[in-house]
Parts: sequence; structure tokens; C-alpha cells
Amino acid sequence: MSIGTRTLNARSETVTTKPAFREPILTKRCLIPSDGFYEWRKMGSVKQPYCFEVGEGELFALAGLWDQWESPEGQIIESCTILTTTPNSLVADLHDRMPVIVMPDKYDLWLDPDVNDFNAIRDILRPYDANLMRRYPVSRKLNNSKIDDAESASRVTLDTPTQQRLF
Repeated sequence: MSIGTRTLNARSETVTTKPAFREPILTKRCLIPSDGFYEWRKMGSVKQPYCFEVGEGELFALAGLWDQWESPEGQIIESCTILTTTPNSLVADLHDRMPVIVMPDKYDLWLDPDVNDFNAIRDILRPYDANLMRRYPVSRKLNNSKIDDAESASRVTLDTPTQQRLF
């Protein structure tokens, strides 16, 4: 397995200690636009996806790092990774990590190539305020990579188990 397939996400707590991220965290930061991210809850044999959004579904930015390197075959490879952090209270019951969401007033600082002191950007890597986010269940069609339509990400209402099903 190549390093590129193992580094989709980078833990913000250890980003300065990992050789693949040591330079990019100081010199190659980027913002990755998003309108949501997904996490799953295992419910018996079913994995139920949930969508997480900021505000009422507005666009937001994830903290990212980019790099360019040469493969052993001589090809120039461009790659990026999303930084993750500990989850806020909205995400914590579904996953032990969440992407770092950058506050709009921190975009310029995050992207500033002259800021190469990790301590100057450390506070950006905290969990996003759960009160500024929402989550909702979406169609389990999202679990099928062969289905690529808007309905897959549509909000759904989950069946509430009856008392009889609980015992």
C-alpha cells in the first residue's frame, strides 16, 4: 500500500511529528470546501449514515494540507489530506474523530504562507462548536458506491422501534 492511500486524513494532534505532514503543516495548508460530511451508526447489521452540516447547510471549509511529490516511477503526484480532531458532542456518539472545520475569520491565517509557526495556528485545530452544527439521518443508499444521485443524501425519518421490538 502506498503512502498516498494511507494518508486520507491526518490527526491534528500528531501532525507535526509525522514525516509526511511535518513540512505541509507549516508551508502547504489549504481549505477544502464542503457542505457536509458523513458518519455511520451501526444498528444491528445495518449501517445508518448521518449527515453533519454547519448552520442551515451553508458551505464551510475543512482544514487541509497539500503536497506534491515524485513517485518512484518519476510521476509528479499531487495529493491532499484532511486534518481531523477529537469530536464535538454532536459527533462523539458516532465517531471518535471529526474533520477540522475552520472558522471563516481564520481562513486568512490558515492560508497565510508567511505563518510557519505551528503555535500560531494550533487553536484552529480544535473541534468545531456543536451548537453551530446539525445532523440528520440520510438514506442508506449512501452506503452503495454504485448509486450516485441526490436522493442518496436525502434526509430520512428513522423508524422508532416499538416496545415489543425492544425485548
